[in-house]
Amino acid sequence: MRQIILDTETTGLEWRKGNRVVEIGAVELLERRPSGNNFHRYLKPDCEFEPGAQEVTGLTLDFLADKPVFSDVVEEFLAYIDGAELIIHNASFDIGFLDNELSLLGDSFGKIIDRASVTDTLAMARERFPGQRNSLDALCKRLGVDNSHRQLHGALLDAQILADVYIALTSGQEEIGFASLDADSGSGNAGGLPAFDPAMLLPRPRVVVTASELEAHEARLERLRKKGGRALWDEAVAL
Repeated sequence: MRQIILDTETTGLEWRKGNRVVEIGAVELLERRPSGNNFHRYLKPDCEFEPGAQEVTGLTLDFLADKPVFSDVVEEFLAYIDGAELIIHNASFDIGFLDNELSLLGDSFGKIIDRASVTDTLAMARERFPGQRNSLDALCKRLGVDNSHRQLHGALLDAQILADVYIALTSGQEEIGFASLDADSGSGNAGGLPAFDPAMLLPRPRVVVTASELEAHEARLERLRKKGGRALWDEAVAL
């Protein structure tokens, strides 16, 4: 059984508004164990970030300026996911963006569902924990998964964390033979996967936000909340 835990980072919340994928991160599981065959690419979006998006991801257009565009990696990416089960948190978001990237290249690449099946861990969590917060951070706390190294949203980092969450969400350690593995390693990781190694990540910038920028951003969100009853950005940060 081949499963791919997948996450993306984007320039904003809506691909219909012209936002693009800027990072793809994926962790391969074979028989529910990490194979080490991960996929991680930063992408040049050729569009601006929405206000607040850079603060969430820590990415900038300057950092992405020399990175490949999606068309440069599409064949490699599709070959990587071909025939696998994709495990994604809030799958409609990531699949919507990836299908949009494929459509921009023409009809020949089809859709993600043509290449792989999709399982949404957000839907799974809502079914198991109805009425509770089921963001990735909330699930980490509830299921005992260590996410202390998650300071910013990052596609590969979030995919690694989601792999731990998925294992913990779908079965206990003893059921899949991870109890002895943890005892030998002394990791204490409730998900049974090796502890995340920050060295796996490609270098990424860090955006330092000033107090005035934060104040302006919050003021904009508050206007949106008053006008529409909610701000979509609040929902994105909670994922």
